[in-house]
Amino acid sequence: MGLVRIFSNQVLWASITAWGIAQIIKVWLEYIRTHRINWALLFSAGGMPSSHSALVAACAHGVGLYSGFDTPTYALAVALAIVVIYDATGIRRQAGRQAVIINAMINDLASGHPLKTEQLREMLGHTPFQAVIGTILGLAVAQLFRILWK
Repeated sequence: MGLVRIFSNQVLWASITAWGIAQIIKVWLEYIRTHRINWALLFSAGGMPSSHSALVAACAHGVGLYSGFDTPTYALAVALAIVVIYDATGIRRQAGRQAVIINAMINDLASGHPLKTEQLREMLGHTPFQAVIGTILGLAVAQLFRILWK
């Protein structure tokens, strides 16, 4: 009974769909930019639009649509969305900037000495614009699920 009910959870499906659409858009935008398909972007963090923002925005909006915007559950979903979006644009973005600097330092050292180094991942976070676009995508997908799934 419980497992069957999870498959009819519209908020969950809207959230997963918003995340998936955001990831697919990343591949498409990269193809437009480089004329190469990079399937690894389907499962990577960072980039345009923010799939983290899309996921939590769809979840929060879906909870509001189905449970009510005046419920404690909606308040919890919004609080979670704020934390995730803040983290995506703040802390993880700064970690990405640090990776850029550390990689540059490693390259400088490596040019004088043959060092075996591993590059750090530089695109960990999102610009505020990427997070806004991801948030709008999440809101739109949750709204679409509410309209279509009746």
